[in-house]
Amino acid sequence: MAVDVSLPNTGAPPNRASRVPPVPAAFFGIVLGLAGLGNSWRAAAAIWPLPATIGEAINALAVIVWLVLVVLYAAKWVVARPAALAEAENPVQCCFIGLAGVSTMLIALAVLPYSRKAATLLLIAGMLFTVLFALWRTGILWRGERDPATTTAVLYLPTVAGSFVTAIVAGAMGHADWGQLAFGAGFFSWLAIESVLMNRLLTGPALAAPLRPTLGIQLAPPAVGAVAYLSVTSGVPDMLVHAMLGYAILQTMLLCRMLPWIAKQPFAASYWAFTFGITALSTAASRMVARGDTGPAELLAPLLFAIANIVVIGVAVGTIVLLVRGKLLPAPAAVVPPKAA
Repeated sequence: MAVDVSLPNTGAPPNRASRVPPVPAAFFGIVLGLAGLGNSWRAAAAIWPLPATIGEAINALAVIVWLVLVVLYAAKWVVARPAALAEAENPVQCCFIGLAGVSTMLIALAVLPYSRKAATLLLIAGMLFTVLFALWRTGILWRGERDPATTTAVLYLPTVAGSFVTAIVAGAMGHADWGQLAFGAGFFSWLAIESVLMNRLLTGPALAAPLRPTLGIQLAPPAVGAVAYLSVTSGVPDMLVHAMLGYAILQTMLLCRMLPWIAKQPFAASYWAFTFGITALSTAASRMVARGDTGPAELLAPLLFAIANIVVIGVAVGTIVLLVRGKLLPAPAAVVPPKAA
């Protein structure tokens, strides 16, 4: 969520479009962070004497935020369609649109203990949106002629995040066989995209400051992938999930080492990019312990759980401060009158 999300100059009538806050698709990342923390609390409450109501309250908050964002983003396509289209055509911002489907599937997971029917409908809706958007966006990427400077970790969102979250929710609903197919799609997409991204980071120009928080997404594939793998398998955690956990921890340490460089971009909603990965890392460790893991995961699980809470609470507080100051949402661009013929 680390791009300039200000609305382009579209020429839309200001008295009509200004009634709807210019909510960028990247804001669905807030839902990922909240739902991720809610799942972390559910996993932690299953192995430690923690109040389960905290996790459910966080999930309820995620549902409320998701509902608000769905309404506002849908309204954006109605009253500010040129701006929505410009976002969809932007080589970086467009990938965040996939989070609409991913967040919907996470909401399915949040409501599953209360209504399996509602969870099923949400899963189907989110999965269909995710698949269709991933096919559309990936089909464009495969045509080539992409500016390497626009290659960032947001490329993981349409296929990798979508596939792994599909596997997580499918597994939770008892469809591990379908979830395994989704895991395979996400796992191999992750490996392919990461090689492209690493080449760009190592050999290309430095990321512009507004794009640097997108590096927080780099933690998500191994961490969310580990949760997905645990969701579609059974028994004591094996070497593959241990390897994914280890790689996620390495990514976490690298991000900590790079934080001063990343933080040259002042705090913004883009920093929610760090939350889904860190909450998934905590959830993975806790679920490994619940499955009988007595190795490093058991030692690291409490620490990772604490870090996840600190990160999400810190980003949430910063977001609330921006909201109160009226600096959270991007300001619509002024309309420039057309030039005379």
